Amino acid sequence: MLKAKPFVKWAGGKRSIVDKLINLVPEDYKTYYEPFVGGGAMLYELQPKKAVINDYNTELMNVYECVKDENKFANMCSELNKHETNHSEEYYYEIRDLDRDKKKFNKLADYKRAARTIYLNKACFNGLYRVNSKNEFNVPSGKKTKVNTYDGPNLGIIHCLLNFNDIKLLSTDFEEAVKNAKKGDFVYFDPPYDSDTSTFNSYTENGFGKEEQKRLAEVFKDLDKRGCNVMLSNYNTKLIKELYKDYNFNYVTAPRNIGASSKNRGKVEEVIITNYNKAEVFDN
Repeated sequence: MLKAKPFVKWAGGKRSIVDKLINLVPEDYKTYYEPFVGGGAMLYELQPKKAVINDYNTELMNVYECVKDENKFANMCSELNKHETNHSEEYYYEIRDLDRDKKKFNKLADYKRAARTIYLNKACFNGLYRVNSKNEFNVPSGKKTKVNTYDGPNLGIIHCLLNFNDIKLLSTDFEEAVKNAKKGDFVYFDPPYDSDTSTFNSYTENGFGKEEQKRLAEVFKDLDKRGCNVMLSNYNTKLIKELYKDYNFNYVTAPRNIGASSKNRGKVEEVIITNYNKAEVFDN
C-alpha cells in the first residue's frame, strides 16, 4: 500500500525523523498503540494490521473519524472546498470564533467540525494548534491570500488504511488508551515534550506539565512489567533523564519547526527511549 503523509502540521510531528524511529521499532509485535497520535507520521509509516490510536485532542480525533467514514469523508472534503473558496482574513476569524458559542458549536455536524480543524491548521500562523483555558482555538491568522487545505489522494490513502485494517480510534487520557495493552504489543509514546526552560503544550485546555510527565513514566514502567515493547520520544531534559534512567537512550537531532519566532526554531536534541535493546547508531 502507498504510504500517506500527515494531513495537518502538528507540533512535534515525526515526519522528519520517522526513518530513525522505524529503525528502533521491534521486528515483531501484535497490536500497535499510539496514545499521542498527532499528525500520524508513525502510523502511516508502520501501516499496522491492528492498532489503537488516540489523542486527547477531540477535534483532531474527530478528523480521523471523518476520514474513516465514507459519507463524512466526502462531506468534509466538500466543506474544505468551501473554505478554500471563501478564505480571507475576515473569514478566517469568523470560522475560528465558532467555538466561542459552545452550544451552537457542539451542534455542528462532525464533518463541519473536522473541516474547520483542517482549515484552521492550514490558514493559521505557522500551523500551530493552540487553545486557551476555555478550550477555544486562539491562534492568529497566517495572513495567507490562498489556502490549500487538503491533498485528496493522500486522504484517500489514509481512508483505506483506517478501513482495511483493524484500527480503533480513541480520544481519551493516554493511560486509559493503553489499559488493554499486553505482552507482545508495541506502544509508542510521543507526548508534548518536557523542557528545562519553557515549552509549548497547549494542545488541550489542560496542558501537559511536569506531573503529567511523571505519570507517563509510571505508565511506561507498568507497560514494561506487562511485557509490552515500549518506545518514547522527548527532549533530553534533566527530568526525562531521571525518570527513564533504567532504560535505553538513543539520541537524535531533530528540527523544531513550530514556534512564535524564528529564534525558537532550529535543531534540538531529542531522545528515543526504549525498554528493549535494538542497537542503532544515528548520524547526527
